[in-house]
Amino acid sequence: MSKAGMYIKMAAAFTILSVGGPAALFYFQPTDEELFKRYNPELQRKSLENRQGRQQDFDNFVTKLKEYSKSDRPIWEAAAQDEARTRAIAAEDQKKAAAEIQKRREEIKRQAINGQ
Repeated sequence: MSKAGMYIKMAAAFTILSVGGPAALFYFQPTDEELFKRYNPELQRKSLENRQGRQQDFDNFVTKLKEYSKSDRPIWEAAAQDEARTRAIAAEDQKKAAAEIQKRREEIKRQAINGQ
């Protein structure tokens, strides 16, 4: 067999694989609606109930990514810094709540002592 025939066969195989593979994937892969229809009714109901929350979470995620991308630092560093700041705020809120609970307990004890 000549080299030209081999190159033609290789070009044909490349074309079939590079075009046919994605075309087959597109043809056989089910759409989101087809997958949703295959759910049992209870899963469909739960999916519809949680859809708004998942959409809101995704929107928040994209918004944060846009904010992180505006900084000069890499996104993962900006995300880590934001996460650390969020944890610090949560810890501070937790300390405030614990102090408030302690204050209420002391007030209840004072009322109980004065009431006796």
